[in-house]
Amino acid sequence: MSQQTQIEDGLREDVAEHRRPDHDVDSIFVNRWSPRAMTGESLPESEYLPLFEAARWAPSAFNNQHWRFVYATREDDEFETFLDLLNDANRSWAADAGVLVALFSKTTLEHSGEPAATRSFDTGAAWQNLALEGSRRGLAVHPMAGFDWGAAHDALDVPEDEFDIEAMIAIGERADPETLPADLREREQPSGRKSVEEITHRGSFE
Repeated sequence: MSQQTQIEDGLREDVAEHRRPDHDVDSIFVNRWSPRAMTGESLPESEYLPLFEAARWAPSAFNNQHWRFVYATREDDEFETFLDLLNDANRSWAADAGVLVALFSKTTLEHSGEPAATRSFDTGAAWQNLALEGSRRGLAVHPMAGFDWGAAHDALDVPEDEFDIEAMIAIGERADPETLPADLREREQPSGRKSVEEITHRGSFE
């Protein structure tokens, strides 16, 4: 398991330069961010399957477990299919991922066939579990919206009438930011966050 240097309060060194929580939370939440620089090395199953295991335990309405992960490793012929779905900007760095993932959500409830209103909400919880486990392992885990949304179902043989595409994800061993295209290097750092006061409204929105 790869690890980054941690400072006394549990924040990784690269994170502590850019982030400080305002309240007492576990450092796992603050340490998670979305690096792009990856080594191009393969990942063993023992490194990436636990990320899906973490996602498995996310909460879901009626225990429907709406999320479905379709993935390819560097060793799979289908890896190029996943790459071809990405836009040019994402392909420029995601080509160095060890695993590429497409995340879908089931549109109906299994017990009734009714529309699953919380499918995106619950699938987002599964993504967060995956991302936190990847961060805990020192991996780069980066979600992407820059891909061909209209082509994903056909390219990956996913029934369009049963599942919605939610995102694509790149997973890999972290690399030096200098390996990135020049326009991305300066962005290769944890971003800040709005304060708790900005995102919460006590009593009513106004």
